[in-house]
Amino acid sequence: MVTLKGGDRLAAALAEISKNVSKASSVDVGFLEGSTYPDGTNTAMVAAIQEFGAPKAGIPPRPFFRTMIEEKSPEWGDAVGALLINNDYDAARTLGQTGAAIKGQLQQSIIDTYNPPLSQVTLMLRKMRAEDPDLVVTGKTVGEAARRVKAGESTEGVSTKPLVDSGHLLQSVDFEVKS
Repeated sequence: MVTLKGGDRLAAALAEISKNVSKASSVDVGFLEGSTYPDGTNTAMVAAIQEFGAPKAGIPPRPFFRTMIEEKSPEWGDAVGALLINNDYDAARTLGQTGAAIKGQLQQSIIDTYNPPLSQVTLMLRKMRAEDPDLVVTGKTVGEAARRVKAGESTEGVSTKPLVDSGHLLQSVDFEVKS
């Protein structure tokens, strides 16, 4: 622990700390601008649909992002404070480490999300895409999947895990330190 006496020493110490702290001001964590699926679909839009749902399309909310924030954010302040001290008040380094940690927490939240379960039609679409990797999902293919489900066709062997069909959403989580 450092003990400072006198106003001049305190002012000098604070000025030295402020040089490092001013190097970076924030960190963004999530689905950053420019992230898209191979077909050009915006990753943040897909994440928002999964997070909040799309009732007209029959997609229920799967709040992986809000859940992570609710569970993990209470510990962020103390962690950032400790990292600042350990990094000699280097804000850029601290925010980089913080961003990496929160990125990992968000990815884990995606992995841990199992509810609500996928619909039988979604599972059938996964099966159909496994059989034909070039299949484009359209209203017609959704109708075909619904017909197959109604006819009793099995989806055995198809992953029932929400949010990780292609792995793209999970792999697209990123962070960026800003000055």
